[in-house]
Amino acid sequence: MDFPELAARTRRFGHGAPRAVSVTDDGARVLFLRSSGPQDPADALWLLDVATGEERLLADPAALLGDAPAALSPGERALRERRRISSAGIASYALDAAGRVAVFTLAGRLFRADLVHSDVVEVTAVGPVIDPRPDPTGERLAYVTDAADGVRRGELRVVAADGADTLLAGEDAGVTWGLAEHVAAEEFGRFRGYWWAPDGCCVLAARVDESRLPRWHLHDPAEPASPPQSIAYPQAGGPNAEVSLHLLDLDGGWVDVHWDRETYPYLTSVDWADGNPLITVLRRSQQHGLVLAVDPRTGETQVHAELADPRWVEPIPGTPAHLPDGRVLVGGELAHDGYDARCLFADGSLLTPPSLYVRRVVGRLRAGDRPVDLLVEASEGEPSQRHLYRVRTLIGGGVDARRMSATPGWHTAAVGGDTLVVGTASLEQPGTTWAVWRGDREVAQLRSLAAAPPYAPRPMLVRVTDRRLPSAVVYPTHHVKGSRLPVLLDVYGGPGHQEVRADRAAWLERQWWADSGFAVVTVDNRGTPGVAPSFEKAVHRRVADVVLTDQIDALTALAGKHPDLDLGRVGVRGWSFGGWLAGLAVLRHPELFRCAVVGAPVTDWGLYDTAYAERYLGAPEDGTDVYAHHSLLELAAEPPVTGEPARPMLLVHGLVDDNVVAAHTLRLSAALLGAGRPHSVLPLPGATHMAAGGLSERLLRLELDFLRTHLT
Repeated sequence: MDFPELAARTRRFGHGAPRAVSVTDDGARVLFLRSSGPQDPADALWLLDVATGEERLLADPAALLGDAPAALSPGERALRERRRISSAGIASYALDAAGRVAVFTLAGRLFRADLVHSDVVEVTAVGPVIDPRPDPTGERLAYVTDAADGVRRGELRVVAADGADTLLAGEDAGVTWGLAEHVAAEEFGRFRGYWWAPDGCCVLAARVDESRLPRWHLHDPAEPASPPQSIAYPQAGGPNAEVSLHLLDLDGGWVDVHWDRETYPYLTSVDWADGNPLITVLRRSQQHGLVLAVDPRTGETQVHAELADPRWVEPIPGTPAHLPDGRVLVGGELAHDGYDARCLFADGSLLTPPSLYVRRVVGRLRAGDRPVDLLVEASEGEPSQRHLYRVRTLIGGGVDARRMSATPGWHTAAVGGDTLVVGTASLEQPGTTWAVWRGDREVAQLRSLAAAPPYAPRPMLVRVTDRRLPSAVVYPTHHVKGSRLPVLLDVYGGPGHQEVRADRAAWLERQWWADSGFAVVTVDNRGTPGVAPSFEKAVHRRVADVVLTDQIDALTALAGKHPDLDLGRVGVRGWSFGGWLAGLAVLRHPELFRCAVVGAPVTDWGLYDTAYAERYLGAPEDGTDVYAHHSLLELAAEPPVTGEPARPMLLVHGLVDDNVVAAHTLRLSAALLGAGRPHSVLPLPGATHMAAGGLSERLLRLELDFLRTHLT
């Protein structure tokens, strides 16, 4: 079995590997998801007992699902069957504060697991379930309904210990309770829409009104009998969903949370682990924000911190949060006196050194009986590596961050009590290893049942140009020095994502491309994270020029270091933002790029979502020329200049795309056709934006045929 087939069957070697790792607050148990083997897509819920180091299976999807109850209506049975077929087992789970109860869904059904006695029971719900969460005491659980026969989407409900199911909040179509709106989940990393109070007495819930938004109606030709999927989508320059917060008592009481929602419409984060709730709100321009503390009795808010940046505010995941001493932890940037850093602050006092690029706050580390230190993921000097640091928070303790991960690589972690679980990926090993530590002693490792990749990729990581752009070159395994190779620029390049990482998994597919006869080049241009805020935000309102210039400059610099790179035969491929960039490259610089694979591209940023497009390009009404300058449709409609080669493109798109509507790609095809530019269109029935962008054996081979035709 060759790489494309093996990778497709194993979900890029992810089936059978532990994921979604968490630690109970007392440090006694580690929870994680893992399927039964390298070709099993159905993740089960597992528990590791830290005291004994033993794993045990808590919830097996195959054993729990069984047959759909006969009493269901035909429509409900069909919905459950579709969910069951498309389900990859347990997708996620939630724990109570003591780590004794976990809840999760399977095919829209609700289950509760007793972690002490290893009992799992199905909990009766009124309809398909989304995002169930136990209250901190483990006595009750809340969930949100999905749409089904006679059930509205977006009802927030609570199930009591005796099984009584009560509606907490719900309205007619167009309004949901307890769910994150599109831009919150896609662009701000807020995937939740409700939060239990620490004592379980009430719920803080988001009300989302999408009635003003335009709707896309998506139909999947692979399922002609299925009704079209209707998606409310906030387009750049248009209206957003109206989001408000409310404190809901379990006995029916109600308190509205007050802030200036006209000025600060984006609710980007909520934390209610202890103390009063902390929320972060941003202006629509995202250049100014507030960290607010909410009084749960009155709903009034108090400003704890202001966030400001003339380009855009970039909060740090895991912030804001209360520290044990009552101070509020906030992420921000240090951009004066020569500093260019992404740091943590406690009530305005700097906690992390300016040399550290803080990526995420993982949680609290115990020192004796008190959790006074923070565990953070950060980079220091080398953006291709991510390490773990222990950050001191003691008042008067100064700035003190000590690296905990010893080996080079890409590290992550979960923490609870005095138990630390460290995930390590590197160029020296396949997959991610998970080591469980208690105090200063390793007590166990989480077993991986994933398939081993058939080879070890050999990327050469280097930083080039005066901007020190992180870059890499991958040669064929048996390349003979002095043999010139066509070049494949494999791009993403979009904000918030890094491709050049010290993680073997990032290079497996690229090694296959190299072994197919190419020198593969990957570049993290300005706009990508990990280097410094100024590097990240240099793209503001000029994304196309900065990103494409960096890619070309890095490619030229690498060719100077690697003479076997033949710049007379350069192709480019990418997906999503990378698809847009690939199209941009071949349209703007046909003298360099001979062909492009353009996967699910954003053809017109005026049709992309409000938060993303306006963050990087500004509001359309403030500069329509900026949007036109970034439009593939505008470029594609221009006939090639006389004597200029018209380079071929392969356009690829999922037909039920949940992010960039497939019709956009068809408009690009029409523009190319009208201008006489050669191209092919490859539709993928049944594929969404992310699923189509994932590895498909057939898709890879079609891309390979296209690139070989035009480069070799």
